[in-house]
Amino acid sequence: MLVRWHEQHVKEISLVRKHSTGVMSGPRVVVFPSVAELGSTLAQLVSSRAEKALSMGESFSLGLSGGSLVSILSKELPAVPGLDCSRWLIGFCDERLVPFSDPESTYGLYKNQLFEKINIPEDRILAIDPSLPVQECADDYAGKLSKAFNTEHIPVFDMLLLGMGPDGHTCSLFPDHPLLQESRRTVAPISDSPKPPPQRVTMTLPTVNAARCVVFVSTGGSKAPVLKQLLEGGEGPALPASLVTPRRGELFWLVDEPAAASLSSRVERPGPGAKL
Repeated sequence: MLVRWHEQHVKEISLVRKHSTGVMSGPRVVVFPSVAELGSTLAQLVSSRAEKALSMGESFSLGLSGGSLVSILSKELPAVPGLDCSRWLIGFCDERLVPFSDPESTYGLYKNQLFEKINIPEDRILAIDPSLPVQECADDYAGKLSKAFNTEHIPVFDMLLLGMGPDGHTCSLFPDHPLLQESRRTVAPISDSPKPPPQRVTMTLPTVNAARCVVFVSTGGSKAPVLKQLLEGGEGPALPASLVTPRRGELFWLVDEPAAASLSSRVERPGPGAKL
């Protein structure tokens, strides 16, 4: 079933995008000459979506992922002129079940590299409780999201920033894993991650696909083959990242030239200083 869904999805994303308000369109694939230029544009995109959200409501909700995003955001976000994060609400798309002092802790990395540079109140950063067993930790984090978003349903983030592994995984959703079929929980535990550490907590696909804007960041030549498969189709079952299709939101792929090297479909290559 996932194979058939993926084939249909690939056909859909190849269509010409429609930009009229309220019309769901395919992903915007934007290619940059370097990670530095990608990072600057990403920071401006986060800032602009924050301004938009805050103009219409009381907060801007942002979901973070680890990997290269930590260093990119830690360098570029504090450099945005006049950035005010006091009304931001920050969560994590997935997290490793390790102490915050462990170098594998996504929260720990952001705390040391980013949060101390921006004016984000500590009580507006939603972190897991790593002292809990993995199932209780996932349930506890789902409860934190429900409380913060004041809903018993799926929390709707204004923006999620995602990475992708060379195997096509995103968050802690791995190829052929049963969690790809999860349709009820907003946050789920995983105890058998093929990538260490094995115990993690992750947003599920229903939560990811409820977001108003999802941005993938993918850099480096090792991502080129899987990026081509995701965006242009290929044999085999659907990869987790290809299942990210926001129901009523925007979808961006921000990639550098090495990651885009195998793409033959049309992409955007903005000039210096361009805004998305």
